[in-house]
Amino acid sequence: MRPLATVPGGGGRRKAGAAAAAAASREWLVVPASGRARLEEAGKHAVMARTGLPARDLRVLDPLLSYPSTILGRERAIVVNLERVKAVITAAEVLLPNSKDPDFAQFVRDLQARVLISSGQAAEFTDIEGESSAIASPFPAPSSSKGQELEMAKKTPNAVGGMTHSSSMPTLAGVKDGSTKILPFEFRALEVCLESACRSLEEETGTLEKEAYPALDELTSKISTLNLERVRQIKSRLVAISGRVQKVRDELEHLLDDEMDMAEMYLTEKLAQQDFSETSSRVEVDDHDPQLEEDRDEDYRSEPYGTNVSFAGYKPNIEELEMLLEAYFVQIDGTLNKLSHLREYVDDTEDYINIMLDDKQNQLLQMGVMLSTATVVVTAGVAVVGLFGMNIGISLYNPDTPEATRAAHVKFWETTFGTIAGCTILYIVAMGWGKRSGLLQ
Repeated sequence: MRPLATVPGGGGRRKAGAAAAAAASREWLVVPASGRARLEEAGKHAVMARTGLPARDLRVLDPLLSYPSTILGRERAIVVNLERVKAVITAAEVLLPNSKDPDFAQFVRDLQARVLISSGQAAEFTDIEGESSAIASPFPAPSSSKGQELEMAKKTPNAVGGMTHSSSMPTLAGVKDGSTKILPFEFRALEVCLESACRSLEEETGTLEKEAYPALDELTSKISTLNLERVRQIKSRLVAISGRVQKVRDELEHLLDDEMDMAEMYLTEKLAQQDFSETSSRVEVDDHDPQLEEDRDEDYRSEPYGTNVSFAGYKPNIEELEMLLEAYFVQIDGTLNKLSHLREYVDDTEDYINIMLDDKQNQLLQMGVMLSTATVVVTAGVAVVGLFGMNIGISLYNPDTPEATRAAHVKFWETTFGTIAGCTILYIVAMGWGKRSGLLQ
């Protein structure tokens, strides 16, 4: 057999192509409504075609880029970027960028448990009431095709034609009008994302509080370089966590204020509405012209999903999603209040430290005034000493008789004690004047 011809540089090009393909694709953990997670290798364009998202929305999930907390409602998917939680939620599955973070594994377990528990609860309640439209538990494993998404929309209790909205707990709706139902799949997945993000921020806040309050109390009792450095680091962490919590709160507040954004997140109802509209139009066409029906089906199959359907005039009842977002808005607002109280405590401690330092500074200034006054008084005594130390001849320095000598000794001590007493009196007078005028305390 002849050996294959080798092209110079071909191996390098193949390696470069393989590296580019590896860079373009990444591992995604797919959690369907059945709760059975699986790993899939998919590129950016494959995910875009699967979820109908533009490239700029997928950039929000890039771990190499820093994006603030964001929740985006699109035609066929919800993009969630909350702290460490990054997910693309559709009406039938959740796509998660695979990660080795232990928190990510815990989040996946919570997501699977929530989906399975909700499905089991729905089946249990429907069996008790004897409803014929019970939800299967677990759900059949869906694929990413449009038909499977529509099938999931039909089996979800929020389908058009039987839509009822509840006002009870976020995960499991209460009994209303004799029917029991759960939230749509996308809202259950969104709830797990919100719960994970809020819990993570609340745990960080609790840890910071446990470290901050003792450190601040220790600083007030003893001002030292080590305590000041600890408080500086705590304040830096406080500012960082407050900014992240504030961003999540602002995002939830923005969603609650915008009904159109909340309406975009009703993926299951939009799929059911679309299926209902298609069924109605096909029935009408079948009554008139079968050939026109066939042509319309062919045109529909030739167009990509999501480009020929408009939900501009469709406004679902957003009560369920509004209650879900409000519950976590209150929770994140409580976390922000804790951080605000901690910030106020830090500010109060700083004010107290500044007051203590000002008091110390005032004491040092008073000591400086007292020492300066003492220096001036002593200078007066030095002037007297200098006067007697001048090199001039007087009879006091040259006594001729013993009586003169004794008189000279007496005059010396009188002069010495008189000078000391005079300086002391001057100092006392100066201090009394300073306190009376308010310069000294």
